[in-house]
Amino acid sequence: MVGRLSAEMFFIDRQDRRSLQMQLTSSIVSTILEARTLPGTRMPSTRQLAEHLGISRLTVTLVYQDLVAQGYLESAPRSGFAVSQKVPHRRIGREDALSFSQPVDWGRWLKQDLTARRRISKPLDWRSYPYPFLYGQADPTLFDHAAWRDCARRALGAREFTDLADERMAVDDPVLVDFICRNTLPRRGIRARPEEVLITLGAQNGIWLAVQLLARKDRVAVMEDPGFPDFAATFQFAQMPIHYVPCTEEGLEPASLPPDTGLVAVTPSHSIPTGATMPIQKRRELLTMADKNDFLIIEDDYEFEMSFLEPPSPALKSLDGGGRVIYIGSFSKALFPGLRIGYVVGPAPFIEQARALRAMMLRHAPGHMQRVTGYFLALGHYDAHIVRLREAFRHRRETLTQALERTPFRIAGAARHGGSSLWIEAPKEVESARFAEMLATRGVLIEHGRPFFANPPNPCPFFRLGYSSIAEEKIEAGVKIMDQMLKS
Repeated sequence: MVGRLSAEMFFIDRQDRRSLQMQLTSSIVSTILEARTLPGTRMPSTRQLAEHLGISRLTVTLVYQDLVAQGYLESAPRSGFAVSQKVPHRRIGREDALSFSQPVDWGRWLKQDLTARRRISKPLDWRSYPYPFLYGQADPTLFDHAAWRDCARRALGAREFTDLADERMAVDDPVLVDFICRNTLPRRGIRARPEEVLITLGAQNGIWLAVQLLARKDRVAVMEDPGFPDFAATFQFAQMPIHYVPCTEEGLEPASLPPDTGLVAVTPSHSIPTGATMPIQKRRELLTMADKNDFLIIEDDYEFEMSFLEPPSPALKSLDGGGRVIYIGSFSKALFPGLRIGYVVGPAPFIEQARALRAMMLRHAPGHMQRVTGYFLALGHYDAHIVRLREAFRHRRETLTQALERTPFRIAGAARHGGSSLWIEAPKEVESARFAEMLATRGVLIEHGRPFFANPPNPCPFFRLGYSSIAEEKIEAGVKIMDQMLKS
């Protein structure tokens, strides 16, 4: 006798951001595969399932029809829908696993506890907070979704499919690399050939590749303090000793480098997190020291596009006549952080080795996303997007600065050319980590300063306020809550 699946076996989640049609499709497919439903088993009628789920009968009908096309269901006149005779995949039964008395001692096998590193944490549901002063998150209202979809359609066209579907080994997308060489890098004063550029999964992937290739246990790694915590974590994983140089109002001080320096990680145009800019003369001094003392430099040139106050300084790499600077860039901050498309620029011998190391991990960044990004850049959408960001960020920074002037908070650091965040100092008795926890209960999100310091002051009154993710009209109210919380 042919069985029937009950409508109660299927569900949707009203809190799920996916469409009702996608959720129902996933629920039906999972039920058929997980329960190993027999071919011919009848499905609930479209009316029954629609009433049970509280959705449109048309939605259920469209889902059933799509699953017929995919081979999960079959339709019979006046008989409704049933599980197909040729379901694409059925899971086999699982054998009982063997049990052993001695558990794996992971503490012995894993050489480092990477979860213990200092890191910047942000709640995944940050959009549900009314006042998210978070750095690096995108405001979707400023993004041209129609232009991105058009570029995605172009990249999905039949003409493009063969090129993007083939195994390209370690080769990057030529459309994206060409734009970087012809447009992005010249704006930073850098000239590079395609063989001197490598596409990465964001800037952090580029940093990891560079450190893994260049780390030497007998030489010291140098970085700013406060600085980017992932630089420190990457050096530690590579087992390089680290020397922290205080970050002044002019960024890293070259004269503070120890004599056994081997690798310097620096953000000269826009220090993390203070926004300090290294003067051209000090950049020249750093490069001269690198040549004299035989060390290399990793330059993270993030957020140079957000220059709404004044043009950004030329990149350190643009002054590098000896090939000692490995340049890291990314499109993730300017477009959206989930994109994870970055790039590394360096001498051809280094890029050749970096490409080989990357190939051991992931071959290359997803070809389709590379091509979509390449089209978005080449067709002018990126530049138009940057213009919108600059204008919006200029207004938000002005509003935030004015609101802070009426409070005890002090702007301890700000990018001279613009950027999308401010480095704030609270009164000296405030512990910013605790302050952040208290503010979150009132719907305000800030990034406390402890992760940025190798040895944070105690208490640590510093924190970062980002304005890329918060609407301008909410900034003043958010700062007012901060002020009220401080007084209480």
